[in-house]
Amino acid sequence: MSTEPIDGAELLNEVEQFHRRFNVFPQEAAYVAVALWDAHAHLLDCFDSTPRLAFLSPEPGSGKSRALDVIETLVPRSMAAADASAAALVRSVSGIDGGRPTILFDEIDTIFGPKAGDNEQLRGFINAGHARGRPTYRCVGDGSNQQVQGFPSYCAVAVAGLGSLPDTILTRSVIIRMRRRARNEKVEPFRTRIHVPQGNEIRDRLAQWAESVAEQITGAFPTMPEGISDRPADVWEPLLAIADAAGGDWPERARDACLTLVRAAQDTDKRSLGIRLLTDLRDQVLIGVDKLPTIAILDRLNSIEDAPWADLEGKPLDNRRLARLLGEYMTSDNEPVRSRNIRTAGGILKGFHAADLADAWARYCPPPSQKSATSATPLQPSSEAPNP
Repeated sequence: MSTEPIDGAELLNEVEQFHRRFNVFPQEAAYVAVALWDAHAHLLDCFDSTPRLAFLSPEPGSGKSRALDVIETLVPRSMAAADASAAALVRSVSGIDGGRPTILFDEIDTIFGPKAGDNEQLRGFINAGHARGRPTYRCVGDGSNQQVQGFPSYCAVAVAGLGSLPDTILTRSVIIRMRRRARNEKVEPFRTRIHVPQGNEIRDRLAQWAESVAEQITGAFPTMPEGISDRPADVWEPLLAIADAAGGDWPERARDACLTLVRAAQDTDKRSLGIRLLTDLRDQVLIGVDKLPTIAILDRLNSIEDAPWADLEGKPLDNRRLARLLGEYMTSDNEPVRSRNIRTAGGILKGFHAADLADAWARYCPPPSQKSATSATPLQPSSEAPNP
């Protein structure tokens, strides 16, 4: 192996270009994020946590598996784990079978999809492995002579699948929402005999560079882009630290990619029906009014295009489900959000007040977009009627 210093920025450029030969990602930011993730797999012990990398799409044939194929050539001790059990993964990450792997999980929807059954042990393992020092506990021994033993679970994980992921995994992931290639988007055919050795050669130089910058990266606290905090900051901290160590234009590109992908995840995030409901109420239903009867709220929610409300498990949102969803959130007085009486020209109706939702809006919803929706049409002048 060469002892010449490796230029980190040039090496990351090479990693990115290797992906571009075989992958068409939906955004330029995705190439940046994936290249940094490949490098981070060589530097896990420098960080307190490891972001998951998730390639998701609504339909098959979107290039997700090919993305994992390319990553497999670039990361240390890659382990394709499409059908692995939780016990097998625990054994592998514990180093029992030789070295901590980088786990690549294709067709993850078969594990967590609606027809996948109970996979709580596997979900728990992937969740625990996000942070250093959080072992997975198992009972070991025979018969009644068993003891609880903790096994290491900290490892890099990339997944690919249809649809979405459990909330606990999705929020710990850099999300790349894949789509089918257009006719004018061309890539090279990936040939194992030719291209795996090429990727492995880059992988070996990534390992060499990682060793040279490990001390610099350990304990680094990179500056976050404005507006990135909490869980997204935890996800992106290792990737930004690597970009800073690489230099060149990577620090700037990494922060641009961070903003782009975090905002994209917030804009398209459907993992919480409650948060989607709160956001639609704020941005499209209760604009310009301080209260609305439930019947008017449902009418406006169910008429929003590209929203789930008109078809929830085959039927539109109704007043009982609306009340149940909103009842999970609290008012500023620490009371559950409930419908209240509203006096209208047609009589007294049950409805919801914007003031009761303000605390939940502030805590759970992403910032309002600059382009606001059309204001809701106010009802005729009314006053609140007392509860009977």
